[in-house]
Amino acid sequence: MAGLRGLAGDTVWYGLSSIIGRMITYFLTPLYTGVLAKDMFGVYTEFYAYVGFLYAIYTFGMETSYFRYASKTDDPQSTFNVSLSSILVVSISISGALCLLATPITELLEYQGQEQVIYWLSSIIAIDAIVAIPYAKLRREKKPRKFAFIRLFNVSFTVLLNLFFYAFCLQIIEGKFLVSLASYISPWYDLDFQVKYIFLSNLIANASVVFLLYQEFKGFRFSLNREKLQPMIKYAMPLLIMSLAVVTNEMLSRTILKYWLPEGYYPGLSNQEVLGIFGACYKLSVFMLLGIQAFRYAAEPFFFSHSENKNSPQLFTKVMTGFIIFNCLVFYAVSVNLKPIGVVFLTNPEYREAIFIVPILLMGYLFSGINYNLSVWYKLTDQTKYGAIITSIGAIITIALNYYLIPVWGYLGSAIATFATFFTMATISYILGRKYYPIPYDLPKALEYLVLSSIGVAIIYPLELGHWFLDFVIKNLTVILFIAYIYFRERKQLSGIKVFGFKIP
Repeated sequence: MAGLRGLAGDTVWYGLSSIIGRMITYFLTPLYTGVLAKDMFGVYTEFYAYVGFLYAIYTFGMETSYFRYASKTDDPQSTFNVSLSSILVVSISISGALCLLATPITELLEYQGQEQVIYWLSSIIAIDAIVAIPYAKLRREKKPRKFAFIRLFNVSFTVLLNLFFYAFCLQIIEGKFLVSLASYISPWYDLDFQVKYIFLSNLIANASVVFLLYQEFKGFRFSLNREKLQPMIKYAMPLLIMSLAVVTNEMLSRTILKYWLPEGYYPGLSNQEVLGIFGACYKLSVFMLLGIQAFRYAAEPFFFSHSENKNSPQLFTKVMTGFIIFNCLVFYAVSVNLKPIGVVFLTNPEYREAIFIVPILLMGYLFSGINYNLSVWYKLTDQTKYGAIITSIGAIITIALNYYLIPVWGYLGSAIATFATFFTMATISYILGRKYYPIPYDLPKALEYLVLSSIGVAIIYPLELGHWFLDFVIKNLTVILFIAYIYFRERKQLSGIKVFGFKIP
């Protein structure tokens, strides 16, 4: 039980940095949707989808491999050196190639003359990949507070830079204040491709993180020790395939929607504008991703540190049950409040056209988190090839369903594809896990909460009571009822767990 409380406590800290950080950056969405045209938001959506694919290649599963091998040696620093050295070599090589090929890349993507964006994005990915191992070191050494501080600093700095470019500079150019500075800003500020300043802000903020992780880099010595590196790469390669497949499952729709959607499917909108609307609404699924990401940061070192514990199957069962219950509550609370959330975060009403797909995306990502929990069996038994197989099947389903459903149902088809993919992956992983690493998951209870929250959303989400305040109150009364149900149903398991120093009675 102590281990479970430790996991809950670490998850709270990782969650604090993730939730506050994402919420801070999420407040940029009203800024972006207010300043950027829909087609420019489409550019932002598309480029960051490509970043997701490239990040998986840059890190090539080495983060998880570092956890695995650092926990098996008396010299974790040497594992750190080898992991970081290999990522340095890969990152510098790929980013160098992208910079050399910047012109043909921009021509292929039909963004001629924007080579600068390729330079910035390739640098962003390289820095992100390089700091992944120092971040992993903080997690392995159980330093969630420092981890949280650095993440929040990065986010806050990013926000300030965005405000500088999109509020301060733009309003000066438009003559709203400090008009005398306009002559200094106008010559370099690109009004035709304003989206580029999102990337520049990200680059500057990411570069600052390297200095904050100085202590973690301090003992680093470049090393590509073949004896250490070879088994780590062997362990990591299936994880690379798995990462690419996962990114395909999550990002594919945001790269191909504008190509596979028939022109004129949505009257009065170009496909680039549709991508912008879809990307903006997709961002609302961040509320589910926040909890999953926070859990992932805490859970990976937790799973490996308890791998030799004879009671680990029972412990992992409790982790899975708690994860499902909490995220079913998130799914329900966010889904029934989507309309006010949309008004706050999507300031331009045109961006809210696709908001009805968000509950489907949220449930899809809930199953993504369940699948991550289930992945413990092949990670702890060193059978990561099964992870690659499962996620590859998911990628095939993603491609096939998007190909067939986008022309028929538009972005609704993409949302359904996301849910179907993660549900199938979780089902396959559960079936295989029972054979290779049996964990007595409480399937009836999991289904109870999944079905209850889904039925609740289906009934309450479309409810219209004639007045926004009455609508808000009634819907959130049902959220309180759901919380009460969880508390009385799970009181024994919740008792004694501390959240921010408060002990649940």
